[in-house]
Amino acid sequence: MSDDQDAVLICRGVSKSYTQGDADIHVLNDINLSVIQGARIAVVGMSGAGKSTLLHLLGGLDQPSSGQISIAGQDIAGLNEKKLGQLRNRTLGFVYQFHHLLPEFSALENVAMPLLIAGIKHEQASKQASDMLARVGLEQRINHKPSELSGGERQRAAIARALINSPNCVLADEPTGNLDNRTARRVYELFLELNTELNTSLVMVTHDESMAAGMDHVWHLAEGQLRFS
Repeated sequence: MSDDQDAVLICRGVSKSYTQGDADIHVLNDINLSVIQGARIAVVGMSGAGKSTLLHLLGGLDQPSSGQISIAGQDIAGLNEKKLGQLRNRTLGFVYQFHHLLPEFSALENVAMPLLIAGIKHEQASKQASDMLARVGLEQRINHKPSELSGGERQRAAIARALINSPNCVLADEPTGNLDNRTARRVYELFLELNTELNTSLVMVTHDESMAAGMDHVWHLAEGQLRFS
């Protein structure tokens, strides 16, 4: 894909297995990949192929059975949970099929949360969160709680939260899978627009072939192996 010095995410020889009863289930086998700054990558494959598992490994949310993963040049194997959490918060953004916004907080408070966790003062965090919500077209909805937002608005708020720390890379797991086609297309176009504007890498798991076709690269995952195109 690229020289490692240009990469924000690197996997070397990564495998993942689970034990189920007396059987070992091999999900990923000897995965090697790198993600360069600003790249747009789609991950496609059959249900159960391990796409979400791969994303969780790339984001440091799960540990590989073997192999090495580096985030922004940092080998994550030797990090304790606190340092790993700090690295994730600083360098990665996450968007899921379901928005995972905290229901008791407003859109503004949800988006500001990563900044507050990073130690940014409340006033500055609120200002940055307000600006980011405006960039995703939610300037009139900043004080609304998730239950008061439409599905598309909740996903846009989730995108704003993922981008608020100017991460090196956003990992998105079927981020439009819970939306109608028209809203899904708008959210997808917003992803690409912000990817270009902020030069943030985007790795998106999607079942939508038209969305995958609009990315720079498509990774096909099948039988634990990754094929690039």
